[in-house]
Amino acid sequence: MAKTKVLFVGESWFITTIETKGFDQFTIGGYETEIQRVIDALGDDFEVTHMPAHEALNSFPETLEELQQYDVIMVSDVGANTFLLNPKTFQRSLRTANRLDLIAEFVRQGGGFAMIGGYLTFMGIEGKGKYKGTVIEDILPVELLPGDDRQEHPEGIMLHCDADKSELLRGMPAQSSYLLGYNKLIPKPQAQVLIDYQGDPMLACWECGEGRVFTWASDCAPHWMPVEFCESDFNKTMWRNMTAWAAHK
Repeated sequence: MAKTKVLFVGESWFITTIETKGFDQFTIGGYETEIQRVIDALGDDFEVTHMPAHEALNSFPETLEELQQYDVIMVSDVGANTFLLNPKTFQRSLRTANRLDLIAEFVRQGGGFAMIGGYLTFMGIEGKGKYKGTVIEDILPVELLPGDDRQEHPEGIMLHCDADKSELLRGMPAQSSYLLGYNKLIPKPQAQVLIDYQGDPMLACWECGEGRVFTWASDCAPHWMPVEFCESDFNKTMWRNMTAWAAHK
């Protein structure tokens, strides 16, 4: 059987640190990504192409045909501006494809899509994710809050899973290890909420046109998702089940 092809956008960042030591000051730069945790969780049945957030500015597909090379598109911790403000538009005032519209059409024609929580997805920190009111919100099984939607839980929260609730939860343990936060979302009436925390949808899905969409309200890597959760059977089984479902597999 051919592997499920996944385009994973985001989960990368640059770091600039200024150190001041008495009279003197210097700057340290760096680049980090957590994509390997997702690849490890999905396993060998999935072929993951990682597009870091800074590369997506220029390189995210600008045609439906390019997107349709993949079975599922995942977006994690990268805001709407990265898709909307193509450098050719922002720097040279040229018209370019609306890449959020392309994602929505990709889904309506049968593609799979997932949005993963974080400081720059859904609405995120200070509302800078900026997906509220976009066509992406239209295809999600959840509504977004108008501003900062983060729910920080430094004390840790546990999720409970009823595997009898849906075939999509098969093989998942009844309880997770702890998470440290998530994005607060509102389920749409037609959505299937598979896992919730105090009424907030943590894992939700629905069918949109010919396609399938799911949302995971927490992160897929630290800090909201600690290493113990990343490496758990709860996490690995969830990603494999949901991504295969989104790909119609």
